[in-house]
Amino acid sequence: MSYTYERKINYYETDKMGVVHHSNYIRFLEEARCYWLDAIGMPFSLLEENGVTIPVLGVSCEYKHHVSFDDTIVIKPHITEYSGVRMTVKYDVTNKETGNIVMLAETKHCFTDKNLKPINLKKYKKEFSDKFAGLLEE
Repeated sequence: MSYTYERKINYYETDKMGVVHHSNYIRFLEEARCYWLDAIGMPFSLLEENGVTIPVLGVSCEYKHHVSFDDTIVIKPHITEYSGVRMTVKYDVTNKETGNIVMLAETKHCFTDKNLKPINLKKYKKEFSDKFAGLLEE
């Protein structure tokens, strides 16, 4: 399933140079991932009700073009790796108006129970695992 998250840049997210401060992009990825999980029928509330958490193990990003106040960015998350224990989500971030690639990023995650003990989602909650596996892009 292809999902697109659009977000307008707020003034307070910019720095003295008038561009989005680099740290805010990590927040934008988190927002996109949360809304994407809602859209695919796997909201965090459902996961947590079933004792599943998805902590972030790492974030990697490469900034390509800056964006400024009032620009709109488009974020397209997609799963590129999924094992039932770990998952990698890649994000294509572009400027809606110019089409410029703003950033290339990925987040790496694992699945844990409510006590943060690693789990294999394939065994712990197969229907959730099947949903994530079905989103895996080759």
